Amino acid sequence: MVSGHAYPWDVLGDPAFAGRAAEAVDTVTLAATYHSVRAATPLHPSRRVVDARYAALYRPIRAAAWAGRPLRAAGPDWMTEKDPFGTAASTLRAAGLAVNAWIVLTHNTRLGLEHPETAVVNCFGERYPYALCPAHPEVRAYAATLAGEAVRDVAVDGISLEACGQLGLVHLGHHEKTDGAWTAAEVRLLSVCCCASCRSGWQAAGLVSDEVVAGLRAGSVSDDVLAAVLANRHANTDALRSEVLAAVREQAPGVPITFHANPDPWATGPSPGLTPSVAADVDALLVPAWPTTDASAELVRRAAATGLPVDAYVTVLPPAEADAVPGHVARLRAAGAARISLYHLGLGGPDRQKLLRIAAAAAAADG
Repeated sequence: MVSGHAYPWDVLGDPAFAGRAAEAVDTVTLAATYHSVRAATPLHPSRRVVDARYAALYRPIRAAAWAGRPLRAAGPDWMTEKDPFGTAASTLRAAGLAVNAWIVLTHNTRLGLEHPETAVVNCFGERYPYALCPAHPEVRAYAATLAGEAVRDVAVDGISLEACGQLGLVHLGHHEKTDGAWTAAEVRLLSVCCCASCRSGWQAAGLVSDEVVAGLRAGSVSDDVLAAVLANRHANTDALRSEVLAAVREQAPGVPITFHANPDPWATGPSPGLTPSVAADVDALLVPAWPTTDASAELVRRAAATGLPVDAYVTVLPPAEADAVPGHVARLRAAGAARISLYHLGLGGPDRQKLLRIAAAAAAADG
């Protein structure tokens, strides 16, 4: 199977979108919730840029669902449709395409700024407002409600869960000026959340939280302490996933669920590190495979070792070089990718639309 990612605004108002998509993919993974983004729409007949200024739920905002909750979803004021995802999904399904609901959970700068106590904090006391920490019960409750509302009363063929875990230091923010500033080891340490809830978890595990923070800052944490810190993060991730899965399965029973994940247990971000219990909970893993290198194929191989079907996440947008993409897709399939997910159906101009079709053909030929 080959799928392609898209936003509701790519579909709505463009009667040619479904036909273009069907030339490359059989499934559209369509954003039902998404973080803030400034997105190109180079082929849309009536616009060229969408400025989605904050993380939004692209479904109706039901007051009853959010009553009494400190963290609440917001609808997109840059769209006029009452149900952007539902309308776009119906349009695509009517054209013969399958639709997966793409749900982004803990990536929300608006809420991190409004409720800073729920955001990830590094060992220097610096908050990452784009990253909601799953150690907080209110964050887990928000994510579960968001996920359930995303698929409430709408027909979908699959569900794709992104950022169902902790985000860390690396973030593609506005005018980001941090690329290359730290080693991989430093990124790992600066991605450890030191918020009050995470510190409480360390204390419960027998650690002295101030000593852990000091060790993180100095880069001198012992392996035993790091193992306990990671176990605490994984426990919070598992709790988040459990609540989210319960909510989506109540609204969409029997619909297969794909989990964005990274085989590196320390990974943070849209594809959080795999925990030992993930394989028993979901139907497939989506693994980041944007770099056209052997490292992406190795991630696929490691993910396939879980026994779950692996969906390799491939971009056809720059900086991916067009000549490298077909061979990259074939290499990922050989490494064990059962499916290929292509990014992105709406962001690319005519040359990248052609590359979408080439990449899809490479996946089919190797399958």
